[in-house]
Amino acid sequence: MLHDALLIIRKDLKIEFRSKVTTNQVAPMAIVILILFAFALDTHQHKLILAAPGLFWVAVLFSMSLAIHRSFSIETSSSTRDGLRLLGLDPGGIFLGKVIVLTIEMFVLEIILGFGIVVLYSATLHNYFLLISITILSTLGLAAAGTIFGSLASSFKTKDTLLPLLFLPISAPVLLSATKAFQTELGTVIGSSHPWIRILGVFAVVYLTVGVLAFGPLLEEQ
Repeated sequence: MLHDALLIIRKDLKIEFRSKVTTNQVAPMAIVILILFAFALDTHQHKLILAAPGLFWVAVLFSMSLAIHRSFSIETSSSTRDGLRLLGLDPGGIFLGKVIVLTIEMFVLEIILGFGIVVLYSATLHNYFLLISITILSTLGLAAAGTIFGSLASSFKTKDTLLPLLFLPISAPVLLSATKAFQTELGTVIGSSHPWIRILGVFAVVYLTVGVLAFGPLLEEQ
């Protein structure tokens, strides 16, 4: 499984390095979202700081949706998925590979967005280790859920509208937990982020486990 996951990682990262879609299309859209809200709430600096965690994860959510849609659109249009099945790759390995690639792409984007909320929203970052932990766990959960439903939606003609309908509800618990944890670490809410981090860890493990077990049947159905 791990060997096949590494093959998928190499394949998808090569595609990204050649196309640069994340840096040329996804990242600018996410930054524009932060800038628009910065201008909209410019006269309410206190509200802007309070809204920073939620706006950060809204930008990540939309970026993740675009990245998932693009990943499976490429495989559908070029019949790559049929080739992967013919090669006999482990479905769990394919799933893990795609999740890791999405996590890497989004983590790079999240670093950029982190600088954005510091510059545009005057947010103060406190515990970098906890912020990175929150970001990685949240991104893993979103990437795992998105890969499951991206694979499911890609077999339908209405995949462009079906993916958001499937992905957004299932991602809500992760986004809520990530936002609450960020609020604590950015100092906008008094309390500890550890309970939210544990919840994020549970969701990440559950989504990853379900994906590894269910990705094989999903590929067979398609």
